[in-house]
Amino acid sequence: MLYFGGRPGETDFYHNLLIFPLLRRPTKTITMTDGDYDYLIKLLALGDSGVGKTTFLYRYTDNKFNPKFITTVGIDFREKRVVYNTQGPNGSSGKAFKVHLQLWDTAGQERFRSLTTAFFRDAMGFLLMFDLTSQQSFLNVRNWMSQLQANAYCENPDIVLIGNKADLPDQREVNERQARDLADKYGIPYFETSAATGQNVEKAVETLLDLIMKRMEQCVEKTQVPDTVNGGDSGKLDGEKPAEKKCGC
Repeated sequence: MLYFGGRPGETDFYHNLLIFPLLRRPTKTITMTDGDYDYLIKLLALGDSGVGKTTFLYRYTDNKFNPKFITTVGIDFREKRVVYNTQGPNGSSGKAFKVHLQLWDTAGQERFRSLTTAFFRDAMGFLLMFDLTSQQSFLNVRNWMSQLQANAYCENPDIVLIGNKADLPDQREVNERQARDLADKYGIPYFETSAATGQNVEKAVETLLDLIMKRMEQCVEKTQVPDTVNGGDSGKLDGEKPAEKKCGC
């Protein structure tokens, strides 16, 4: 299995990856025994307290809505297994890889900030959330972005901006244009979601995973040895044995 995370620089973060096939979006959730996966990926949800991070992650992992969650204290996490189908040469179907997602849920209160920022370098991607019914939580997105740029594995980590609680239009304080303009400013995708109805929850997470996989693929291509040197296939194809893919940061 592969583990990704915990290096301060983008090059260091990915430099040990020798092979990583072209990937497409997750196709299904699967049940696996402990340790029965090819890749371990950590995602971090962050934002002000009360924006709905815990209910969002619960909706994604269990497809359920629980409005009675108490405020997260410190750090918590949920898990989900998905399968990625690789794409072979000329668009042909490649090999399927099992991916174990760890979705870390952070406390939004200021008193836990030093604890949560310590986890930034271990995450490969970030779900940055605000509450569509709270203008202040939206204004604080800029502060969260500054902390990410200062503490994540690189200055431009993979981030998806999420406006949660889209199921409460009568209480809305942040309009879509405002949020999209901010997302465009940072060059990141934006989704309006609802943990209550499930609107765009899976799509937001899958988009973040796509960004991560593309970044890894680009980094791997830079480190691959030309065929004329190694005398064989370019390590990017899907015919490799799993043992040859094992590496760690």
